[in-house]
Amino acid sequence: MSTKVLIVDDEIEFASTLAERLVIRDYDAKAVYTAEDAITAVQSEPPDVVLLDLRMPGANGFEVLSTIKSVDPSIEVILLTGQLKSESVVEGIPTGLFDYIVKPVDIAELVKKINSASEKRNSGTP
Repeated sequence: MSTKVLIVDDEIEFASTLAERLVIRDYDAKAVYTAEDAITAVQSEPPDVVLLDLRMPGANGFEVLSTIKSVDPSIEVILLTGQLKSESVVEGIPTGLFDYIVKPVDIAELVKKINSASEKRNSGTP
């Protein structure tokens, strides 16, 4: 069974390309482009891991993170950020964020983080 990954990013080309790159690596990856679509996807087909953009029009990544965790606390969330040293990212870690990665994304590093997040979710470790 492959890891289900939901990519949430308003940059359509980035998100769809990232989903394609993950599918090639045998992940069950899907991209959505709004916070509303992300919540709908999490409620209808809960992923193992969410790759969540920090900044989207009309949505704050931490608010979306909070909503995802209220739907299913075991879903692991990796934040995508364009900010190299963001204090807000570090502050987000205690609120249920698994990890973060800086754009442009290094696919090898991202795959390692997804695998770690999936292992944590499937082990049931808080």
